[in-house]
Parts: sequence; structure tokens; C-alpha cells
Amino acid sequence: MPPNEKCSSNPGRKKEKSAIVRIEEPVKESWEFPRSFILTRSSYFILFIKLLLTGTFTYKQEDILSPHFKSHNQKEILDQHNEIRRSVIPTASNMLKMVWSEKAAKNAKKWANKCGMEVSPSNQRVINGVTCGENILLSSYLKTWAEVIQAWHSQSSNFKYGLGAIKKNANIGSYTQLIWYNSYQVGCAVAYCPRSELKYFYVCQYCPAGNNVMQIATPYKSGPKCADCPGHCDKGLCTNPCKYKDSFENCRELKTLLTCSNSLMKKCPATCKCTTEII
Repeated sequence: MPPNEKCSSNPGRKKEKSAIVRIEEPVKESWEFPRSFILTRSSYFILFIKLLLTGTFTYKQEDILSPHFKSHNQKEILDQHNEIRRSVIPTASNMLKMVWSEKAAKNAKKWANKCGMEVSPSNQRVINGVTCGENILLSSYLKTWAEVIQAWHSQSSNFKYGLGAIKKNANIGSYTQLIWYNSYQVGCAVAYCPRSELKYFYVCQYCPAGNNVMQIATPYKSGPKCADCPGHCDKGLCTNPCKYKDSFENCRELKTLLTCSNSLMKKCPATCKCTTEII
């Protein structure tokens, strides 16, 4: 990754309210013409015609505010995320298909517009009582969402399933959040920050959050695709997420000891109510 690119999933390690430590870190990126690249009048005209015919113009600042930009990019963002999730090695038996969350997108936009150019505090990423994860990217020019997501995905070269980071202090948090099995809702936004050196601030939020440090080496369960969700599979991704959230981390153990009829198990609605869904 270029030194003038910054992407992040929370600089350093931070404790959530649930006492789960989550890994999140930044991604920076910028671009300029190589010094050796000089356009003559004729070559500039040829380049212009090529761009006109192919429709590959770079987005302009005002484009990010247009309804077309928003609707087009929802599909691009989802397609990119789900393709990455389908392609993990080893394959995943419990990987949920991502869907768009308008609430997460609005929250991402709210944070992006502040131009803080860093990961937001976790207490500002709580949606419907669920803490969400976050990836960010800072860039000197307006990028497509495919390029942004690819920058996060590039951290996969630092990651090995079952081991985690292949080198000490290697950044993997942006990638592991992309492939966290039960982070099935995503919402993204970009803001223009003219006072910053890297003027474009990209933010995606993922609900529920991934990157539990105790599971960082195994962000999903390996096995045949959709093995954990028979009858609820879309091209290798599960489509049956649990809509409930446990308040305790040891709910499965408590269920074995107490059964779901115990009053204490009211704090474990996911474990007790989601018997066939992916928790």
C-alpha cells in the first residue's frame, strides 16, 4: 500500500462496552500523474475520446451528492463485499450475505461529514442497540467504491486463516471486518474534506461489529459453503441472520447449564430464539 494512503478499521485496540476487544486500523491513498507522463494535444484528444466512449471519467466532487451516485454505489458496495465473502479461502460454512442498512449509511455519513479522518468512537456506532464495526479510507482524489473496498481487501496478504496476522503488527483489521461471518448489514458514505491533505473520507459501518480479538484468526467457520444454513443459501452465502443480540458472551454455556426457561436467559435472546439462524 502506498505510504500516502491510509485505511482503517480504530487505530490501536479498543475495548467495547461488552468488553470485547476489537481490532480496527486506518488506509491512506493518493494519486498523481507520473512525472514522465506528458500529454500532447493529440494524445490528450485521443484520451478524451476514449474516456467519452468508455464512460470511465473520474467522479467529480459534486457527483457524490447526486441520487444516481448513491443508488449506483449501493449495488457496487454490496456486490464487492459479497464477492469477497464468497471467495474466502478456506471456504466458509456460516458466512452471511451482506445487505444494505440505510441507518448504518446515515450514521457513516454523519461521521464522514465531520472530517475527523479517523475511526469513530465505538459509542457513536450503536444502531438499534447493536455496536457496529467500521472501515475508513482517506484519499487525495475521488475513488470508486470498488477501489476503496479493494484497498481494504489488500490486507488479505497479511492474513492467514487460523493464524491471523502473518507478521507482527501487520494490518489485517480492515480485511477481517470485510469477511466477519455475522456482520451482515453494511452502510457506507463519502465526504469531501477540503481542509485535509487527503480530501476524500470514505466510511463503511458494519452491523454487528466483527473483529473480536479472541476470534480474529478465524473470522468465520471453515467448511463447505452454506453447510450451516441448509435451505437458506444464495450462491455460497447464508441468508438467515439472527435478528436478536445476546447481552452475554457466554450465553451458549449458560443455556447448557440453565436452559432457556431460566429468567437469567432473558439476556440471551439470540441463543434461545435463533435455533436455526446464524448468530
